[in-house]
Amino acid sequence: MDGSTKKLEAFILVIDAGTQSIRGALINLRGEIVEILKTPIDPYYSKQPGWAEQDPEYYWKMLCATCRGLLDSRENLRNAVKGVAVTTQRATMINVDKNGKPLRPAIIWLDQRKAAADQWWLKAMKPPLKVLRLYDTIETAIKDCEANWIRSHQPEVWDKTYKYLLLSGYLTYKLTGEFKESVGNNIGYLPINNKTFHWSNRFDYKWKLFPVERSKLPELVKSAELLGYITREAEQETGIPEGLPVIAAGTDKGCEILGAGCLTPEIACLSYGTTATINTATKKYVEVIPFIPPYPSAVPDEYYTEVMVYRGFWMVSWFKEEFGFQERLLALERKIEPEFLFDELIKDVEPGSMGLMLQPYWSPGLNTDSYAKGSIIGFGDIHSRAHLYRAILEGLAYALKEGAIRTEKRNRVPIVKLRVSGGGSQSDAAMQITADIFGKPAERPYTNETSSVGAAIVASVGLGLHPDFETAVKEMTRVERVFEPIPENQRLYDDLFENVYLKIYKKLRPLFEQIQAITGYPQ
Repeated sequence: MDGSTKKLEAFILVIDAGTQSIRGALINLRGEIVEILKTPIDPYYSKQPGWAEQDPEYYWKMLCATCRGLLDSRENLRNAVKGVAVTTQRATMINVDKNGKPLRPAIIWLDQRKAAADQWWLKAMKPPLKVLRLYDTIETAIKDCEANWIRSHQPEVWDKTYKYLLLSGYLTYKLTGEFKESVGNNIGYLPINNKTFHWSNRFDYKWKLFPVERSKLPELVKSAELLGYITREAEQETGIPEGLPVIAAGTDKGCEILGAGCLTPEIACLSYGTTATINTATKKYVEVIPFIPPYPSAVPDEYYTEVMVYRGFWMVSWFKEEFGFQERLLALERKIEPEFLFDELIKDVEPGSMGLMLQPYWSPGLNTDSYAKGSIIGFGDIHSRAHLYRAILEGLAYALKEGAIRTEKRNRVPIVKLRVSGGGSQSDAAMQITADIFGKPAERPYTNETSSVGAAIVASVGLGLHPDFETAVKEMTRVERVFEPIPENQRLYDDLFENVYLKIYKKLRPLFEQIQAITGYPQ
């Protein structure tokens, strides 16, 4: 693209603050990523086992460095930016004072600490809640709520808290000076009404589960609406021009679904990232997991459903560290990522991994109970690390297929094809395994930066550069390659899924319970 053409372009600046990196991307109205800069970050640090924290100002510092690196030497592109959209990791919480200064480290979504669930009303209501099968869900929500832990263990911090923000809200404040938050970012233990997309009314039971004073919560803004404008101070630190509008978007997952081109529930979006998920876009309020509400979409007044495998493609990183030394060395020589070499590793391993079966519950998540552990069964003397790697990919696809079946039942809409995004979607082997196990076409978008593209779609509609979401998705997303299921592989996987995989956890759970009783792990 020459300079004269660039001047005619309109760009969206997207800031994508994920778990392992912060990206700055300039995206045009055709969804093309004209420039992108990715800055790796330290995901978290741990002062105690199970804790995951990070300095909020570290995120801001890395955001500023990313934006400066992207914009400083690109004056023509910088001048063509029409607006800014921010998308971030979900459920990372920050306490700030009146000046927006953090009062403690951010609690990252990976954090495993637990608050006490000793409220008098919970004890009083235990019998009827048990009958209604609600007690365990409510108790878990109370224990996982970061605000409950802070109020109990650091009351002086809570007393000084002026606003209790998600990471997205904190970055919005740093950019605009406004304590505002997109509805599309409200994923976490906060008192929001998921049917009205407003903070809950004062009689809602959520205020007891998540006791955050209303005054400490930011103003909610719908996706595609204005959050504020870049301040002079933000321009000096980031290089983003003062006065540019900042448009409310959604979480990285919500934007990823949109950027993959999924607007209706018959196309499922699989995310092969740190956490692997299967999501569907829906206009209806649908609880795929009972009593767990759907998440607010990056599209205003809509939702997305989700079933997750908590550790997901983290397992590929685990395999790389524990068993991929050869690939890591070779990747250094070739100056490529080791994951690209794993496809070569398993090219001669037959579907089904010669009977090796893996269930990917390396860490408990919303879909499993606290006893859940990963399992690998069917080992024989013929198996190698190549079989193990293929079994990981197959196990993740089995788990997501189980989620797809549950999602179809709750949505009452059959899934006809898959859109697969995230870093793992770049593996041809993973894509073909997915198509074979699901028995449906698996489509790879033209870019794996779908969360950034999704945020740009929201901003393009909010700025009036595209008239509506349907037009923006049509113009800004496309499929690069389709992987069709191979019939003989599909038949084998159907048999293994129905007759083996779906029975593994039920049979092993009593043993997992005994393991916990004997060893105390996991607590």
